[in-house]
Amino acid sequence: MSLFAVNDLTVRFGETLVVDNISFEIYAGETFALVGESGSGKSMTALAALNLLPHNAIIECDSMRLQNENLSQLSEKNWCKIRGRRIAIIFQDPIASLNPVMTIGQQIAEVLNLHFELSKTELKQRVVELLQQVELPNAAQRVKDYPHQLSGGQRQRVMIAIALAGKPDLLIADEPTTALDVTIQAQILELLKNIQAQTGMALWLISHDLALVSSIANRVAVMQNGKIVETGDGKELFQNPQHPYTQKLVAALPSMKSCKNKEITVKPALLKVQNFHCHYPIRKGILKRVVDYVRAVDGVSFSLQRGKTLALVGESGCGKTTLGKALLHLIPSSGGEVFLDGIALHSLTGEALRKQRAAIQIVFQDPFSSMNPRMLVGDIIAEGLQALRPEMSVVERENRVRNLLLRVELPEDAMYRYPHEFSGGQRQRICIARALAVEPKVIICDEPTSALDVSVQAQIIQLLKMLQREQGMSYLFITHDLGVVAEIADDVAVMYQGKIVEQGDVKQVLTAPKHPYTQKLLAAVPKF
Repeated sequence: MSLFAVNDLTVRFGETLVVDNISFEIYAGETFALVGESGSGKSMTALAALNLLPHNAIIECDSMRLQNENLSQLSEKNWCKIRGRRIAIIFQDPIASLNPVMTIGQQIAEVLNLHFELSKTELKQRVVELLQQVELPNAAQRVKDYPHQLSGGQRQRVMIAIALAGKPDLLIADEPTTALDVTIQAQILELLKNIQAQTGMALWLISHDLALVSSIANRVAVMQNGKIVETGDGKELFQNPQHPYTQKLVAALPSMKSCKNKEITVKPALLKVQNFHCHYPIRKGILKRVVDYVRAVDGVSFSLQRGKTLALVGESGCGKTTLGKALLHLIPSSGGEVFLDGIALHSLTGEALRKQRAAIQIVFQDPFSSMNPRMLVGDIIAEGLQALRPEMSVVERENRVRNLLLRVELPEDAMYRYPHEFSGGQRQRICIARALAVEPKVIICDEPTSALDVSVQAQIIQLLKMLQREQGMSYLFITHDLGVVAEIADDVAVMYQGKIVEQGDVKQVLTAPKHPYTQKLLAAVPKF
């Protein structure tokens, strides 16, 4: 008998159909995965299962049962007894889900107070036990910490502790590892599996990461445009997908094997970085004297060859993004030498530095937050031309913007629309067009595919490779996704605690890693 069953669920917003007459079951103790691209209706289905959809949602459902109880007939008062107690959820973005003005201990205690009658001593003890259960280091001391004092992986552990506080029968995990490093992702998955084994709860996993799902799920349902198009065993479904959409998702996965066939050629160095540092002072005491330094980037050296891609990989906090921004003078560096096509960028200031900015551009991780929401897309792309190509006329700039939009496979009329009118993949294409506008020699790509679906990610990778072939530019590709590294990179530099611990051609680093940290990264990659 199923633990949780949904029959003929439909969700509409006005005339827009977001969930289209779907049915599925989840059994006690199993891991059930709902996969698909962004906008397919996965999260809407989960929110409908918890009656958390906004008031303008129109929900039609034949039945939604938790064991023998029909949830579709419950009042809001009775829903409050179910939510967090019998069904709990881990939301996708922990920093947006946690209350920034409450300690993590208070937020866990809030759930316990709602569902259990505990004394103050029992409450404190239970909060610490939950943090220990999710393996948060120094749990007793971290109870009084606020969310901003924790890392991304630690915040996700706190979210899991909050969800486990009510001892649920069903735990919904909505993209619980999106944008986490492979090692942290492996730790979170291992944690969920261990807790599931201890408590016997069912796990409903929502994800677009097929490799992750194939490694953990007992059964999988594939969702497209609000419909479940295929359901099957976790391993068999991906080994032999039947529906064209599932086949398309599987085909779009980046493969670690793709690096084995790459030709190894040596070209002249375009960008040389030598003994580069970014240190930030730690000040303590009444007089705020400097007692030590945070060595975010600590003596890094590497070369980026002309027309090639160097992938800079490592966990969050290792210094990858800091290095990329410091190379662009977006944040200050503490020393080192940077040569771009023989020009010493580290010694330039003022107008001389401004003239060289056109030669090195950046594509940021989050395209939406890196664009002005009040500016038209055409103006966003043309902004760099106005600053760095002042000799261009208005007509020339408009023609350049149109050509760039076509180059990144967007329609010309996109220049008259705002960023919020585009999907995540389209916004990333706009950011690539903006970087291309001033004809750079080097583009720093900072996690440009980390939050994208596999099919959109594949499109962006192919676009970057095509542009590189046509224009001969070089990429410094910052990422923690080793599958993407295998697809796009020629060379790899592995960064750990501010230092580069291993570098070489992509085939050598990914197939025969020498440093223990590189070996650890590769071991943590989910196997499809």
